[in-house]
Amino acid sequence: MPAKDIFHDCVKNSLIKAGWAITHDPFLIRLTRKKLFVDLGAERLIAAERGIEKIAIEIKSFTRASDIKDLEDALGQFILYERLLIRYAPERTLYLAVSDSVYKTVFEEEAGQILLEDKLIRLLTFNPEQEVITQWIQS
Repeated sequence: MPAKDIFHDCVKNSLIKAGWAITHDPFLIRLTRKKLFVDLGAERLIAAERGIEKIAIEIKSFTRASDIKDLEDALGQFILYERLLIRYAPERTLYLAVSDSVYKTVFEEEAGQILLEDKLIRLLTFNPEQEVITQWIQS
């Protein structure tokens, strides 16, 4: 089992407060010879006629000295997990969860803005002190 990110419980609580049911902790992607783990799987009823929305959340704290190195690693993991989910769990939409402060220092800067503008990544931002989701940024 992989180690949990420092914000794991915070994001989980934020999702629950926002009306999501946590269905997987972690969400397993089983390949022929490997197992990969996305931090959380969640779902919620969006409307009686529309059904259930299902998501997978990968949580990143960006704690290294280099935000760019953290961004490179997070983006690579996001792309890998997204491609695997499209094949093995296409009903789920993947989000990268980052704190509001990481959003400001990484995704409001040029490299992060390019990823968002080019729709390469979906973000969920959260306030760790209040344990609430502050933004959903979709591609």
